[in-house]
Amino acid sequence: MKPASFIYRSAEYRSGSEAATSTPASKRHFSLRLMATTDLHVSLTGYDYYRDQDTMHMGLSRTAALIEQARSEATNHMLFDNGDILQGNPLGDYAAEHRYWHNEQTGEGVHPLIGLMNMLDYDAATLGNHEFNYGLAYLERCIAGADFPYTNANVYEVKEERYQPLLAPYILLHRKLYDADGAAAELCVGVVGVVPPQIMNWDRKHLEGHIEALDMVIAAKQAVKEARQAGADIVVLLAHCGYAEEDTPTVSENAVLPLSRLAGVDALFFGHAHKLFPGEEFAGRPGVDLEEGTIHGIPAAEPGVWGSHLGLIDLELEHTTEGWSVVTGRGTVRPIFDPVSNRALVEPIAALEQAAAEAHRKTLDYIHTPVGQLDVPLHSYFSLVTDTPVVQLINEAQRYAGARLLEQTPYAALPLLSAAAPFKTGGRYGPLHYTAIVPGGLTLQHMSDIYSYANTFCIVRLDGDEVREWLEWSAGLYTTLLADEEQQSLLDAAFSPFNFDVIDGLSYRIDVSVPPRYSAEGELLHADSHRIVDMTYKGEPVTAAMEFAVATNQYRAFSTPLANPDGQRVIVDAGVENREVLIDYVRQHGHIAPIADHNWSLCYGGEQSITSVHAVFQSSPDAREWLNQHPELAFVQQEPDGFATYRMSVPVKG
Repeated sequence: MKPASFIYRSAEYRSGSEAATSTPASKRHFSLRLMATTDLHVSLTGYDYYRDQDTMHMGLSRTAALIEQARSEATNHMLFDNGDILQGNPLGDYAAEHRYWHNEQTGEGVHPLIGLMNMLDYDAATLGNHEFNYGLAYLERCIAGADFPYTNANVYEVKEERYQPLLAPYILLHRKLYDADGAAAELCVGVVGVVPPQIMNWDRKHLEGHIEALDMVIAAKQAVKEARQAGADIVVLLAHCGYAEEDTPTVSENAVLPLSRLAGVDALFFGHAHKLFPGEEFAGRPGVDLEEGTIHGIPAAEPGVWGSHLGLIDLELEHTTEGWSVVTGRGTVRPIFDPVSNRALVEPIAALEQAAAEAHRKTLDYIHTPVGQLDVPLHSYFSLVTDTPVVQLINEAQRYAGARLLEQTPYAALPLLSAAAPFKTGGRYGPLHYTAIVPGGLTLQHMSDIYSYANTFCIVRLDGDEVREWLEWSAGLYTTLLADEEQQSLLDAAFSPFNFDVIDGLSYRIDVSVPPRYSAEGELLHADSHRIVDMTYKGEPVTAAMEFAVATNQYRAFSTPLANPDGQRVIVDAGVENREVLIDYVRQHGHIAPIADHNWSLCYGGEQSITSVHAVFQSSPDAREWLNQHPELAFVQQEPDGFATYRMSVPVKG
């Protein structure tokens, strides 16, 4: 591969053959609407390939209707993408594996999602972390088909011990704006993009020795400065990262807060965390003004995932003989679906649906490939509150593969555990985001439903205390319960459910009467707090003297300090996807009937004069069908947003 072809030799782009020219009056006012998508994850249309059915909740073909509407409301507008477009569903996997859209002889062809983006006339884009999942050569091929420029400021190619930008650290877009009287003036828009440097861990097998990723804040600061010096009148920052209350420019995965403090940034689009900004989840958080849609005074927007929303930043600009200035700015998001009325707010654009038809048909043929036979139902409705067969299956498959990989190594005698998290558990993804598979034939679609990420299989070596600390972090999913409250929430909304690892091969309980030991980001909060109790291996208490091999994925093995404390614990880096491990397990066994072994459970170690405490959580209304198998759970009510509320009785620890 020759990554140099990534690099845009010119960082300046004009909307026409000539720059706009006009003689400005002493002071003129212009409105500029900036729009953005983020985390599309190959959602071309409103089709859920995991559930194998149409849905109104997603798809760029629907977001496109919002784009058309937003453009019709504004004289001056620009459209950006904030990354994570190439991976995230079976269509993306199939497009990467088979590359049917690319002619190897001519080098021609456009990735299906980028083809739709070309039709929508995007102005610029940046990379997300998932753009690197299939390797640099694939990324290069994909973005070569874009009719719009890409920018990134913090990823550098390593070439003969010298560093050069993989993409243009900034780009300059010259656009002619019109005021209310129809008078024109040229605006130079600088665009800067950044991606989490953790890509070096998450996709190590593709990137190590080829590129380096720098701190986002430091890189963005320099790129913004250079864009301004090169003539940018305003700067738009496309930050493929989330918001965390970490206000220092350290190497962070979620650096929106310090990025919002950078001088010279006029508008900020962010993503990665699949949240909505402005949104109530951000209420009261540092730097946030929800009414104005700003962070530290910078207008900002995070438009969800899968095209569920369009991000908007509306700027009011002033132009004088001295140049341009931003008077005001406001960030908002617009949805394609209303969960309260359960109706679509827009209809898909037919031309985009037609353009996506071939990719859709090929993907359906692919996902319907038979794999094996399921003899029991699988669902993830209660996977965050009790052990379930769907997580059990992942762990069994990982232990099966791990045993074979360790067989001829010095680690063959180590007790083998497996860590897996439930991936589809509703939350911000909506009430349809659950695994629900009936007995019968299993296909590749079901395998993607059960394991929806393109993670690769790894094994780490840990002692007993280190395994315990890993589980302590996972236990941060739960709030701290009180004995005398009935409607307290069981789950902490700040903790991502895909970080809730169940470690199979051990037995343990999680005491939710004490505060979490770690934050959602893995920071030590309460040094004296221990939620993991009664932890045993084959009936014996787990101690620091014990050593274990733990099957997991590269995301944990290379980027989660609590799963790899000193960064030196990986003993197997298989390079094969965890989903392939699952597929191989099912094919080897033919018929499968996973049963949860209930090796973990919740308990309450506080007040002993009661037998249980109560807390509520949300899941799908369809989960009611399975309540007879869970006497500790009860239905409370249906919610307007499509979820249902359930109550759990957590037993007092005896």
